[in-house]
Amino acid sequence: SDTRTEATDRSGRAIVDLLTAAGHNAVGRTIVKDEPALVRDTVERQLANPDVQVIITTGGTGISSRDSTYESVSALLQKRLDGFGELFRMLSYQEIGSAAMMSRASAGLASGKIVVSLPGSEAAVRLAMERLLIPELGHLVQQASK
Repeated sequence: SDTRTEATDRSGRAIVDLLTAAGHNAVGRTIVKDEPALVRDTVERQLANPDVQVIITTGGTGISSRDSTYESVSALLQKRLDGFGELFRMLSYQEIGSAAMMSRASAGLASGKIVVSLPGSEAAVRLAMERLLIPELGHLVQQASK
């Protein structure tokens, strides 16, 4: 992010807190400048980390000129989980209306690991984590590792 710091990254903190509360281990957390190569390199490093089973990004999924996470992560995916984005936008629509169409939240598999890209807002992160990811995360990891 060009605008977040460790102190102001409420969405990243929410992801870690929700994962931990659900009994998952957060291996790490980092803030990366909104540059496609930096985002891609950071995700690739985590894909190579044997301790990582899931990578969750937040931010950069909108349609502004600086939003490039979708392109950076999408290029790495070998399989897409289209249903994740569809469900997220459906749930988001119930909360924020037609603006939900601007979200490019997505998920898929890369190198046998789950990769999820969430919007930057804390409310969107909590929605995705609580309603979609936390309930299904163990099953996603199990299926991805087959």
